[in-house]
Amino acid sequence: MTDFNATRSRFDLPEDLVYLDGNSLGPVPRDAAAAVARVVTDEWGELLVRGWNDADWMGSSTRIGDRIGRLIGGPEGTVIVGDTLSLKVYQALAAALALRPGRNVVVSDSGNFPSDLYMADGLFRTMGSAHELRIVDPDAVSDAIDESVAVVLLTEVDYRTGRRHDMAALTAAAHAAGALTVWDLAHSAGALDVDLAGCDADFAVGCTYKYLNGGPGSPGFIFVSESLIEEVRPALSGWLGHEAPFAFDLDFRPDPGIGRMRVGTPPVLALAALDVALDAWEGVDMADVRARSIELSERLIAGVEASCPTLDLASPRNPDNRGSQVAFRHPEGYAVMQALIARGVIGDFRAPDLIRFGITPLYLDEADIDRAVEILIEIMATDAWDTPEYRMRKAVT
Repeated sequence: MTDFNATRSRFDLPEDLVYLDGNSLGPVPRDAAAAVARVVTDEWGELLVRGWNDADWMGSSTRIGDRIGRLIGGPEGTVIVGDTLSLKVYQALAAALALRPGRNVVVSDSGNFPSDLYMADGLFRTMGSAHELRIVDPDAVSDAIDESVAVVLLTEVDYRTGRRHDMAALTAAAHAAGALTVWDLAHSAGALDVDLAGCDADFAVGCTYKYLNGGPGSPGFIFVSESLIEEVRPALSGWLGHEAPFAFDLDFRPDPGIGRMRVGTPPVLALAALDVALDAWEGVDMADVRARSIELSERLIAGVEASCPTLDLASPRNPDNRGSQVAFRHPEGYAVMQALIARGVIGDFRAPDLIRFGITPLYLDEADIDRAVEILIEIMATDAWDTPEYRMRKAVT
């Protein structure tokens, strides 16, 4: 059994705060500052350029990728870290399309994160092709997959409501039609017991600053199935994706493995913070995380619905159909969330009317949930949200 008291001790959180926004930005791991300082002082400071060899900076992308792979069902050598999530979406989609010439449809859904759709549109325009981005209702994805479809591009967990796609079923449907899948795990990695290999997923991408707690702007990752990696020729053929970067060949020869999906130089300082953040997952069973997440989210929903009749549950009622977050609707959702934040309960808001709460068992318990519910009840009962100050929108919501 996972010891959640032990995992909670790995994070620095203010004592007077209930942090329910780990689905947007995870809190700082207790050892992160020291880990980054050590790299700055002992490695960069003392080794200088020798750090690429002597501290194995060059190998950090694949080593840390393997650590993430263990959390998402990606076998060793199938995950690499670096660049941003948006770049990884571009890479995965371009690679998948190249493997399905003659097909011109990419299916996605209206619950997908906008950046994924933007990257698809930008890729099509760059290609100068006649590809079609077919956006359907989340419940209609399976019906939209036919022999014209090259790729099914989906985020497993809807960033707004937490609605969860059935990865295994939709991947099977795509394969039955001859299509490939690209799964965005931004709201899955570190939250759900994902099994990419077990679901026969083709490509997956994700970020590391949410449930994996790598810090603001920490790098993205990409997974490529073992059955496809030798076929994939990356559209973004970065120098460090070359089979032998320091041969300085003028022609690109891809690395024989997942290294071919590396584009830019590994972000060494960011990877140092992410590496120590992943220490919190040592000895953690993702099935335990999932079970605990459901317990805490059900407790939150029950408490809110018992005393806040003007808040409507926007997340799926069945916990099997949602990720590790809960959302409620309210016409003045932004102001409600600002009132919560002012009282020490941090969640966030997503337009047009959703207040979101991330359920992160590594550092949350029943007392946190009960306190958040108590404060929310007080805000709604007294209309404490109803002030000009709380309605004033900030740049980040």
